[in-house]
Amino acid sequence: MRKERPEELVERPSKSQLKREMIELQALGKKIIDLPEGQRAKFPLSDDMLAAIEETHRIRSHEGLRRHMQYVGKLMRKEDLDAVRAVFEAMEQQNVRRDASFQRLERWRDRLLDDDNAFVIFVEDYPHVDRQALRQLIRNARAERDAGKQPNSAKKLFKLLRAELDL
Repeated sequence: MRKERPEELVERPSKSQLKREMIELQALGKKIIDLPEGQRAKFPLSDDMLAAIEETHRIRSHEGLRRHMQYVGKLMRKEDLDAVRAVFEAMEQQNVRRDASFQRLERWRDRLLDDDNAFVIFVEDYPHVDRQALRQLIRNARAERDAGKQPNSAKKLFKLLRAELDL
């Protein structure tokens, strides 16, 4: 009977598991490739990976692109995946904050258009706002809404609110 050595006890991942990991790394690389260049610059990537990303945009052949994405997946193994995922998480949090701010502005705009008391509350919360311009935009937006016209004044009101709330 053969005695097992400690190095033989270590289980290697299955071929299926390795393939799943490689597909995940390729998908992560694809997400980075699909980002605009300005956002891609935020990632801590090696020079080889950056060169592979640039090369991706020059490949036109479907099969060539498939093979290149396998190469990108291979390069992703050498990258700091925790740092890459942290950048994606930070970008997601920024999007969530932006969406929440946008919704807050929409709620203020809708309140100002639907409720006369909202003007007083808004002016109390934001005393530096140009009251005359705000009142004029509210009046015009209500008139446009009642007449069924394009909401040009409502858009201008939204821009004024965004400027006032620094969003």
